[in-house]
Amino acid sequence: MSDGTSALGSGTPEDPWQLKTPPLTSDFTMHRGERGGAAILVCTVGKTVLHYDARCLDHLHAMLVAQGDWIELGSADEQKEAKPGTVEAWGRSPDNPIGGWYGLKKGFRGRFGMYVPPLMERLGLAEVEHNARGNRMRAIPA
Repeated sequence: MSDGTSALGSGTPEDPWQLKTPPLTSDFTMHRGERGGAAILVCTVGKTVLHYDARCLDHLHAMLVAQGDWIELGSADEQKEAKPGTVEAWGRSPDNPIGGWYGLKKGFRGRFGMYVPPLMERLGLAEVEHNARGNRMRAIPA
């Protein structure tokens, strides 16, 4: 396990995963939840709570395996354009497996490339770089 993630947390609301953003500048938590009968990931950054469709973990892993190389994270707020060819752009693309945003809370659907990769690293699904800027990730094959 790299220095970008913590072994703390089991992913429940009572014991969330303790994570750090890819540049290792901010702490946040994530846990499994449910919304409308669907599995979600609940990401808490300070007092801000974001929700992501939990299918993103399997879908992003499959995309990274197919890509076969490093891909830039490209994190951006929902209101900003995502850089083409990045994890962030893929997480909003009509061409991804769910046909659009993995982020579920209107106004807070972005930052997919900031908060999902550290969880994938924690779960052993991907490697994530931890530079000040321009971080990338790649799959760890199953």
